[in-house]
Amino acid sequence: MRINLTKKEIINSIYMQIGFSKKISENLLEDFLSIILEEIIINKKVKIPKFGTFILKKKNSRIGRNPKTLEKKIINERNVILFKASKYLKNYINNNE
Repeated sequence: MRINLTKKEIINSIYMQIGFSKKISENLLEDFLSIILEEIIINKKVKIPKFGTFILKKKNSRIGRNPKTLEKKIINERNVILFKASKYLKNYINNNE
C-alpha cells in the first residue's frame, strides 16, 4: 500500500501530462506551493474550488503529559494548518472506491 506522494513524482507527472521540461515542471510546482503558503500566512485561509480549504489556526499553550512517563510539560502556543475537503472532493472519493 502506497503512503507518500513525493515532489519528484508530482514533477514527473506534470512533465508526462503537460509536456513541460522537468525543470519547468519543478518551478511550476514550487511556485504553486509558495503561492498557497503565502496566502495562508497573509489571509489565514485559502480556498481551492473542487479541492478544499486550508485554514491557519492559532492554538493556545496548554499543559500536556507524556503518556509513558506521565511527566507534565507545557506545550507552547503555535499555529497549525487545518484542511477541510470540499463536498466535490468527498463525493469524488466516495464514488470511486
